[in-house]
Amino acid sequence: MDDMVPTEDQRFMDLALAQAEAAAAMGEVPVGAVVVLKGEVISSAHNRREIDGDPSAHAEFIAMRQAAQFMGDWRLEDCTVYVTLEPCAMCAGLMVNARVPRCVYAATDPRGGFLGTLDDLSSHPVLNHRFDVTAGIRADAAAEVLRSFFRRVRKKK
Repeated sequence: MDDMVPTEDQRFMDLALAQAEAAAAMGEVPVGAVVVLKGEVISSAHNRREIDGDPSAHAEFIAMRQAAQFMGDWRLEDCTVYVTLEPCAMCAGLMVNARVPRCVYAATDPRGGFLGTLDDLSSHPVLNHRFDVTAGIRADAAAEVLRSFFRRVRKKK
């Protein structure tokens, strides 16, 4: 059955979801990301703000930095960033600055999303780079990982 075969976007988002699960197991907000270059994963990461004590340690931010190191260039012009939660202004801004051509995200973020929810930095008219966005890939799974994590956190309090 062809409809049972995950699309490439679903397959890569599943890898980002595995990173989100790893973050949850470490007590981090469960967001995961992978960066793909020509069909190959070149970096993957999850949130590490608590562990690293670093406000910039968002999954996609870390994954993009790793991808740039892998490529030896700050321009991620041929890469797609997959992330389980809609990027914030900082991470969307980094995508603009890194010249990312495409971002795929799972769940929207009504409190911080800057790829269409609160604003849209991917197509902002005054910025010098625009990129494509695909939203909603494995959104239910990503939202459930987040809900489960925050239920556990609230129970502990």
